[in-house]
Amino acid sequence: MTPTQSSRRAVYQRVAQTSYYDWPAYRATPLYDRSSTAGLAEDVRVLAAVWFDHDAHDSIEAFVSHWPLAYVEFDAHDRYAGSTTYEMEALFRGFLLKELYGWDHETALCSYLEDQPSLRRRLGFETLPDQSTLWRSWHYRFTSDLRECIETAARTILIKASDGGVSVPRTPPRTIPRRQTDDDETTGPSTFERKQQLTNHVSHLVYPAFSLDRANGCAIHENAFWNLQTYLGLQQNLAANEGARSFRYDTTRERTPLGHNHRDQIRSLSIERIREMYREAAQRLVNRTAQMRSLYQRSCIAIDTTEADPFTGDRTGHEDEIIGTKEKTAEYAYQWATVQLVGDSVPLVLDARPIRKGDTRLEIVEDLLDSAIELVDVDRVFMDREFDSQQILEAIADRGVTYVVPKRMHTSEKAQAKRLLQRDQDRYVTDRKLHLGNNEWHETTLQYRRKKNSDRTDYGQYAVFMTNGNPSAITEYGKRWDIERGYKSIKRFMAATTSKNFVLRFFYFAFACLLYSIWRGIDMLFQCEKGGVYDREPVVTAQNTLTLLRQETGIG
Repeated sequence: MTPTQSSRRAVYQRVAQTSYYDWPAYRATPLYDRSSTAGLAEDVRVLAAVWFDHDAHDSIEAFVSHWPLAYVEFDAHDRYAGSTTYEMEALFRGFLLKELYGWDHETALCSYLEDQPSLRRRLGFETLPDQSTLWRSWHYRFTSDLRECIETAARTILIKASDGGVSVPRTPPRTIPRRQTDDDETTGPSTFERKQQLTNHVSHLVYPAFSLDRANGCAIHENAFWNLQTYLGLQQNLAANEGARSFRYDTTRERTPLGHNHRDQIRSLSIERIREMYREAAQRLVNRTAQMRSLYQRSCIAIDTTEADPFTGDRTGHEDEIIGTKEKTAEYAYQWATVQLVGDSVPLVLDARPIRKGDTRLEIVEDLLDSAIELVDVDRVFMDREFDSQQILEAIADRGVTYVVPKRMHTSEKAQAKRLLQRDQDRYVTDRKLHLGNNEWHETTLQYRRKKNSDRTDYGQYAVFMTNGNPSAITEYGKRWDIERGYKSIKRFMAATTSKNFVLRFFYFAFACLLYSIWRGIDMLFQCEKGGVYDREPVVTAQNTLTLLRQETGIG
């Protein structure tokens, strides 16, 4: 089916209206600009996931043709100085198509474009390039970063298209080819069997950390409650009553809880007990994944908050729990906070906590940071500017941890940015003492960074970051976005409910964090066992993991 203006508009509207999508990436963080290949790779992950979810989009060629690239600055990756026949954007699309089909030589691309004149024009070629022109463009005109970006983008497109049920020209390379050995396919269990074994192993490791503290001899086994909760997470928008009825027919268990019984058991827990169980499960996951590789010697973490969908009912009596949204609108929502591993580590959610009215950012950070320090050796913490507070920064420094946090621009920062603008200076580093009160000060380093291609013409071209470490640590701030991507998947794993019970709401969120962490842990173990190298781009999909958990819990 050919994409239409209406179907494309629907995709872009969905991206724009979804809070956890930031596309194009360079608008979301000053660390990316319009020439950034890392930003471009992030963009294709966001757009492809939504694009292939639309019923009208069933062709990877159409995606390549319609991917908006006008905002991308290819000049930084063009090593030719003089005039050229073919534009970089057209060549980029052409080589992306070549990589998607897995053609080893440019001749195959030339032949295909010759047989597909309409596709050739949609890609941006007015005339057909010959093989030698394409070869020189790839090897001499394109930078190595752009070539690598094309390979990464193609892999992402294949995976997203395949996950969306779209026919692809070759099997998505969910594992890196260089990791494979000659006997990969002939020795040991099959890929599916190994995934299943790992899923069984991890679920048997993690689920025992959860307990309802019921009396012995109950007719319904406790595992049936965790199986049902997993079952609810397997579906989209499935609530306990309907889910319990479906679960009864889908499971191989003889006795299963009814929806009201399941909710009553969860509501009997306390917030503190849920967090205690979660931390034990997280410790088990950390210990298991650390056996494969020293991932946690010095770890980067991110602390952030997220919120449920806006609450539209009567919140009388629950004003301390159904609070305002992060965007400071007139809407209300439940809010949660998490600490997650980011950077080179497996992106496990180490701890989660609810947010009530009156909870301060300092309390949240100290609580979650202390939890993380108990589990891993924390080197650096990333937070967004809602945590711009000298007391928070001092608390982090007191624990021997480095931080990187954007700073809100007040009068002095605006004045400095204006001076930098007058000097046409892109970077500036200075030390600053922040007043803690009682004649006490926190020493930090401020770095001003000019955002390339900013729409602003004033001091707003600059962003200010604070760190108590080497200023070079600021270049790693982009790792914080792993926690935003994690929230997207976590919300996919949440069971639906209209209950205002705070314990039940938090448990649903915490259990979704657990399912997300199980997925990422299984993916890491599978990658390391297959080739000894861990790539943060998952090769085991979330849906694949949930399907295996579905089998493990006796469903189907």
